[in-house]
Amino acid sequence: RPPKQYVEEVAARPYDVLNSVEAKDEAGEKSLLHITKPEIDFDPIIDEHSQPAYDKAVDNFKAWQDKGWLVQDEKPYYYVYAQTMEGRTQYGLVVCAHTDDYAEGKIKKHELTRKDKEEDRMIHVRIQDANIEPVFFSYPDNAEIDAIVNKYIVGEPEYDFTAADGFGHHFWVIDDQADIDRITEIFAEIPAFYVADGHHRTAAAALVGAEKKAANPEHTGNEEYNWFMTVAFPESHLKIIDYNRVVKDLNGMSTEEFLEALKEDFDVESKGKEIYHPEALHMFALYLNGMWYKLTAKAGRYNDNDPIGVLDVTISSDLILDKLLGIKDLRSDKRIDFVGGIRGLGELKNRVDSGEMQMALALYPVTMKQLIDIADTGNIMPPKTTWFEPKLRSGLIIHELV
Repeated sequence: RPPKQYVEEVAARPYDVLNSVEAKDEAGEKSLLHITKPEIDFDPIIDEHSQPAYDKAVDNFKAWQDKGWLVQDEKPYYYVYAQTMEGRTQYGLVVCAHTDDYAEGKIKKHELTRKDKEEDRMIHVRIQDANIEPVFFSYPDNAEIDAIVNKYIVGEPEYDFTAADGFGHHFWVIDDQADIDRITEIFAEIPAFYVADGHHRTAAAALVGAEKKAANPEHTGNEEYNWFMTVAFPESHLKIIDYNRVVKDLNGMSTEEFLEALKEDFDVESKGKEIYHPEALHMFALYLNGMWYKLTAKAGRYNDNDPIGVLDVTISSDLILDKLLGIKDLRSDKRIDFVGGIRGLGELKNRVDSGEMQMALALYPVTMKQLIDIADTGNIMPPKTTWFEPKLRSGLIIHELV
């Protein structure tokens, strides 16, 4: 991990929230982006999936260690990693999860993964023999874990800075062996962990671990490659924010025809020109032709006893996007795009007013309870359902597999 004096320079946004041009513009000399997005070190920028880019990532990781910008701790620790956004702070623990727990379903997922994205992340784990960026887990609240964390956060943090986006990042080292041992004991008894964000990185880490296991006739299950790095937060600390939709056209309907068609399944109420936020589950905000509308799904149009059917993404996908607009595959249809709620509903208005899109649909956020219910029942959420913020900052800590 970075020495304290370098942490703000090394720490970076995750690889998947910015493109190569943005990364090149954002990366200072010591930035981890030179390791996670090494294509930016070429002029012009090269294909991020090319062999020269992968080779550069390996060279940069070694160089950062040689230069003392990343330094190995003397022994295994746990760490507290806290994030502050809009006055709210969530406290997580940096830990390593075992690949067997993922294989056995003790680490539960709520999204499908794509093989091409898994393979891309597997290449990065393989070439570096390291988890460069953590995944984001949640676990059921535990009072004793909270008490241990609280003991450390009253002390001076190892890292404490506010990033350019205004989010605070705070980091403490748990160095008392008794506390380390007790955390391990407690986590061994927790029945399940939940992937909040980072399904592809989780799957890739588990697959690389399985590869290394198959290649090692002396495998014991205790080798470092059996473990992958995550930051785990108590479920009560996390807040899922809305994940909204913008659509290019009304499938041949006029504004009036579309609003009339909605009335079969929704109560439709005009809210005027001021931005309207959905107030509860099964309420939606529609922006169309300069006006906001409140849509309330009618009783009987959804199933609150079905963990998937109760979701507003399911209701809106079935009754609006598919039924009225003919959008059947959210992953591939080019007529729809998605906007994380961190950008605000003003971003939806802008994309419609600009003429790029014809309508926008804002959803009430999914709850952590809904996510856990879905994961516990072995179900999978529809695409583009959850958006967690703030994102974990990369570069605060790295886990080597050797």
